[in-house]
Amino acid sequence: MSNFEYHLLYMKTKPIPSVGKKSIFLVEDDERLAALVQEYLENEGFNVSHEIRGDLAVYRLIEEQPDLLILDLMLPGLDGFEVYKKIRADFNGVVLMLTARDDDIDQILGLELGADDYVIKPIQPRVLLARINTLLRRHEKANHPNEAKQLIFGSLKINMDSRQVTLSGFPIDLTTNEFELLWYLANHAGETMSREKILTAIRRIEYDGQDRWVDIRISHLRNKLGDDTEHPQKIKTVWSKGYLFVRDAW
Repeated sequence: MSNFEYHLLYMKTKPIPSVGKKSIFLVEDDERLAALVQEYLENEGFNVSHEIRGDLAVYRLIEEQPDLLILDLMLPGLDGFEVYKKIRADFNGVVLMLTARDDDIDQILGLELGADDYVIKPIQPRVLLARINTLLRRHEKANHPNEAKQLIFGSLKINMDSRQVTLSGFPIDLTTNEFELLWYLANHAGETMSREKILTAIRRIEYDGQDRWVDIRISHLRNKLGDDTEHPQKIKTVWSKGYLFVRDAW
């Protein structure tokens, strides 16, 4: 019996309060361990999904967009590093790598790829829970520091709680990434936001000078929000500097 399993089965302690009803996606091929982790975290107030294979996890993660991913490295189909490489452009949640491998190189590679934390098994369940809560609080604070829950610019309304956008009373269907980008720009209305700042805030990666992620989603937002794509007036391009959300253009 592993250290993790021992503590799950025999520790009788007061649970640490979780930060709220958040979703966690666990990618772990040890089904017995995964079941124990899932049960423990669900008892702490989380919604937990589980996948065994790395290749199958890729599609589910992009579709489901959980708040936090617990990703094992040694997986069938695709290893954890390859899974993360495939999802990092389209996944907005926190990534916690959880593995039995204690190689420093693996840990360094995981963090350099952009993982938020790296934990070596076995780990006590209360320690894992504390790490999860800390990561979620940090992520929430970084993405939404002292923000209002609703922003209104003329006919445009953006509601963070419901994650809904309306323009002149009509709902606008946005993807998760498009909503996050619009919310970020709107919170910095009147400021020119560089691609570097946008990528760091939303995707937590550095701009390499070639990544088109921001430009493509700006184009999608303009189309959906009725902005002129050739001569935009609502989300303007400031050449060589970035993008400007115009406060009074709505």
